[in-house]
Amino acid sequence: MRLPLLQVRDLRIGFQGEDVVKGISFNLDLGEKLALVGESGSGKSVTALSFVKLLEGARVSGRVLWTAQDAETLRADATDAPQTLDLIKLKERDLVNIRGQDIAFVFQEPMTALNPLFTVGDQIAEVLEVKRAMSRAEAWHEAVELINLTGIPEPVRRASMYPHQLSGGQRQRVMIAMALAGRPRLLVADEPTTALDVSLRTQILDLLSDLQKRFGMAVLLITHDLNTVRQFADQVMVMEKGCIVESGQVDVVLTYPEHPYTQRLINSQPPRDVVAANVKAPLLIQAKGLRVSYPIRRAGWRGWFGGDTFEAVHGVHFDLRAGQTLGVIGESGSGKTTLALAALGLVPSQGALSIAGASWQGKSVQDLPLRRQVQVVFQDPFSSLSPRMNVQELVSEGLTLHAPELDALGRLRRILVTLAAVGLTEIEFPGLLQRYAHEFSGGQRQRLAIARALVVQPKVLVLDEPTSALDATTQLQVLQLLQKLQRERGLSYLLITHDVAVIRAMAHHVMVMQAGKVVESGPVDQILNTPQAPYTQILVGALR
Repeated sequence: MRLPLLQVRDLRIGFQGEDVVKGISFNLDLGEKLALVGESGSGKSVTALSFVKLLEGARVSGRVLWTAQDAETLRADATDAPQTLDLIKLKERDLVNIRGQDIAFVFQEPMTALNPLFTVGDQIAEVLEVKRAMSRAEAWHEAVELINLTGIPEPVRRASMYPHQLSGGQRQRVMIAMALAGRPRLLVADEPTTALDVSLRTQILDLLSDLQKRFGMAVLLITHDLNTVRQFADQVMVMEKGCIVESGQVDVVLTYPEHPYTQRLINSQPPRDVVAANVKAPLLIQAKGLRVSYPIRRAGWRGWFGGDTFEAVHGVHFDLRAGQTLGVIGESGSGKTTLALAALGLVPSQGALSIAGASWQGKSVQDLPLRRQVQVVFQDPFSSLSPRMNVQELVSEGLTLHAPELDALGRLRRILVTLAAVGLTEIEFPGLLQRYAHEFSGGQRQRLAIARALVVQPKVLVLDEPTSALDATTQLQVLQLLQKLQRERGLSYLLITHDVAVIRAMAHHVMVMQAGKVVESGPVDQILNTPQAPYTQILVGALR
């Protein structure tokens, strides 16, 4: 009888005496695509990490049976029976060959998973040298091919870049290439398309499907995006608070959900609840002919005689008024995030850019008043939060700089009120103020990042993919919070996202960017319902 590739039996995972995974069991066959869906903190990621003992300080019990197999061992006339191992019982030295070769991971936050000191090509090549015994030259050639397969343009040039020189979507595709380098039998994809724009999301999912069929590997997809599940997976399991509450074929579970929790996930589309834009409201950000460029080295010997210039943003014009939201959409690498960094004064720019009538000076003392007015929530909360600071230190850091008039009690009161506003309370998280970022799930960390920005009471929030790491129900809560804050405080948002549901729920105006240029802009209904530019039509069509 054919055994499953992976058999999980009564798996329990606990931290500090509290169970986060409560006796789950399931099978995963070679060649199967299984999706694991649930809210942040439901136990999805820790379940997968427990397979190869990547959970520090966790108490793990139960059985995780791994039956090493491939297409050849499963032939009817195969003479050697595949070996079954209990991964929970293996020692560290026995897991070395399994990690990255038999079981590979694509992690949710590529900026923290990639080494900032090495080029992305070197990091992929290292996997190929270690896991597939390639020579340096062979490994580099294969690394470039893998980068090309994942859809990154100019793969030879990109292979020589460092992680910080790539966009968020490009970094995620590098992670996918690195995971595929070892030709694993099981690929664990933990939110693999979170950082990608929607047009590339489809391409990456199609690529994973093609590779899965070509090599016959199994894929465990961890995601909060039900559209991704519909597009990619064969089977789905729904997790709530460490338990599997419903499972079965994707079309059956998502079309006819039986469990109330599954029904709630499916019906978690964010509603639009914003006040109409006031065209006479004060201007908070105004840009005219905004340009951002970077020096780049020429390839080969030509680099000895000077470099070229890469223009990331070309002559952009936009206005952002009090109480309004400007949504910026476009493919990965289109210049969206660079535009946000320019608005924040974090990268030098040319052209006219004013913040409430003032301009960035590029000097910390002169720019300090503007810093309080314009705060940011980054796409990757884990890399933007210091791992050495607890919650109280993280949130109070801005108050120390921008609200020195507050005494210790006033700062503490402001911190607790702001944390409660984003759904983080002492009741739900005992010892909240003394916890560290790594003790929270991805969605909880994003709420913490929003609190860190809100605590200084800014006029403008720059939101760079603020909900891309959140499950549907947590996304709904965060968007409702942002809508409420805008109504009550007149906050303005510069919203960068690839999620049309977020644009529909939040934006008053939309700006579509391609290759650093604005190809179309206008009211949200006009852009999403009757787009004029061919690129916008393609992009919005992919977003639907």
